[in-house]
Amino acid sequence: MKKYKAGIIGATGMVGQRFVSLLKEHPWFETEVLAASANSAGKTYAEAVGSRWVMQEPLPEKIAAMTVLDAQADIERIAKRVDFVFCAVNLPKADTKKLEEDYARHECPVISNNSANRLVPDVPMVIPEINDGHTAVIKAQRKRLGASRGFIAVKSNCSIQCYVPALHPLLKYGLKKVAACTYQAISGAGKTFGRWPEMLDNVIPFIGGEEEKSEVEPMKIWGDVQNGEIVPAAEPAISAQCVRVPVSDGHLAAVFAEFENPPSLEEIISDWRNYKGAAQLLELPSAPKQFLRYFDEPDRPQTKLDRDLENGMGVSIGRLRRDGIFSVKFISLAHNTLRGAAGGGVLLAELLAKQGYLD
Repeated sequence: MKKYKAGIIGATGMVGQRFVSLLKEHPWFETEVLAASANSAGKTYAEAVGSRWVMQEPLPEKIAAMTVLDAQADIERIAKRVDFVFCAVNLPKADTKKLEEDYARHECPVISNNSANRLVPDVPMVIPEINDGHTAVIKAQRKRLGASRGFIAVKSNCSIQCYVPALHPLLKYGLKKVAACTYQAISGAGKTFGRWPEMLDNVIPFIGGEEEKSEVEPMKIWGDVQNGEIVPAAEPAISAQCVRVPVSDGHLAAVFAEFENPPSLEEIISDWRNYKGAAQLLELPSAPKQFLRYFDEPDRPQTKLDRDLENGMGVSIGRLRRDGIFSVKFISLAHNTLRGAAGGGVLLAELLAKQGYLD
């Protein structure tokens, strides 16, 4: 596999920093360009990030010395230097949508962590283990944008990646209804406890826009490609509540599921343990060997113990049992800035590279 030159747009934010960390020793991708706001442009990355570097490992020396470009003013310059970009900007949705389309029209593929283009019908929103075939709509999207090589592909909201993967192998039983309450880490808001002391000893029962995303985005992921666009699935019906909790990393979900043909608990656990998606079958570098892991212990998964499973790319599940209202209930967990954000973006880029979309 050739080495692809990658740009990181929004490189100074928390997700951008995670991209920097993940690409440091990546076998297929190398960081060629860092870009951020006009306030950071012209500075070295070390100067632009300053004391806001939040990764546990030190800032790589090579990256620290790179000059940050202007994400909006230097599009043409950036597009000529890279094979594709990761995008994790903090802009109003309309500005983000335009920015990503501008890169695509400059023939630069965009792998986005942002929500602005997620529900555009010809933009694939992909969890590689679930809906790798959705990348087929890229051909129609290129036609719409007037691009021959550029396109936009997005990863889904971080919170749904802690429970949609657990539900996916169970669709065959006629999944009709889902209720999910997600308990979401503060890094999902781009915060640390040092920068958000109000979260200490506190729970905030509201995350703006999160519940709508949690109820709508899974339907696109489970949808079908028809006539150059993705048509969302009609079922299951999903009801979600999203709560911010005093945890640094890791989104946990309490999930309730109703089936038309309820399987046994043993069948469900077997489906989880034996499930493999395209990421595993293609042996992508960032893919977890065991995508879904079920814990028999009654007090697992735990956020602190299990969020780093499979280098933060696995999904942990536990406490499967019958329910008096729904068919079953269970707990599931994923690392929100790895599986749910930058790691999911890198895995998506690996899939696109394997499928030939980055060539």
